[in-house]
Amino acid sequence: MNKSSISAGTAVFLLVAGCASSQHTANAGESRFASFGTNKVHYLVEGKGSHAVVFVHCWAGNAGLWRDQVPALADKARLVLIDLPGHGQSDKPHTDYTMDFFAGAALAVMRDAQVDKATLVGHSMGAPIICRVYKQAPEKVAALLAVDGFLRRPKMSPEQAEQFVAPFRSPEYREHTTRFIGAMFPVPGTETLRDRVVSELLATPQYVMLGAMEGMFGAGQPDWDLKKVTVPVLAINAPNPMWTDEYKDYVRSLSPKTDYRTMDGVGHWLMLEKLI
Repeated sequence: MNKSSISAGTAVFLLVAGCASSQHTANAGESRFASFGTNKVHYLVEGKGSHAVVFVHCWAGNAGLWRDQVPALADKARLVLIDLPGHGQSDKPHTDYTMDFFAGAALAVMRDAQVDKATLVGHSMGAPIICRVYKQAPEKVAALLAVDGFLRRPKMSPEQAEQFVAPFRSPEYREHTTRFIGAMFPVPGTETLRDRVVSELLATPQYVMLGAMEGMFGAGQPDWDLKKVTVPVLAINAPNPMWTDEYKDYVRSLSPKTDYRTMDGVGHWLMLEKLI
């Protein structure tokens, strides 16, 4: 990794962390569709520059959750915002929504957008996806940035995993999702943002929500743990006891070019909360 690429990754960290203004939210950008098997994957392209940044959203999310970062970055890099399969404007097949499936879709988008190499930014579930992209095609990755997302699979027994996933299989999944996501907005004053995010996530079909949860935590699914990597790794997390000292040490061990940050005063959607 050359010095200019490291600087680009650092710039992404600074700007995702809230340097953009919520009063200058980006337009939708150029809307495109990439072929992925028999499916079409929707994505947006914005900005210009020799460096590319690919944004991968959270569980049940969509590309629009990144649009507040576009104004701050559009004159510094070419930005690609993906609607993962099953989400947003992408096709929503009845299939296994594994992390490898999502990673393959991200690579299909990069090919369609003629992106040879990019900094990958993943929020929440987007973090395991960018890890699997690195596993599948490390030559395509210039840097990895995890935004409040695990860079390794959390340890849980099959029974614990089923207990976690089962509510998304039930007829009451909407109520459970509302409580589940609502708990991730602990900071007073974020209630309007919380309701908007919950509304957007609930637009995702139940079978996609469930499939993605099973793809992350279901029995028999491969982990997404990174080992030693050759690119810069950046992690930005909200305060949470799950980010233990042992986990922080793990992240710092991944690359000699690792930056681990904690952002105070935010919840899980920190890239949106810092803007309100």
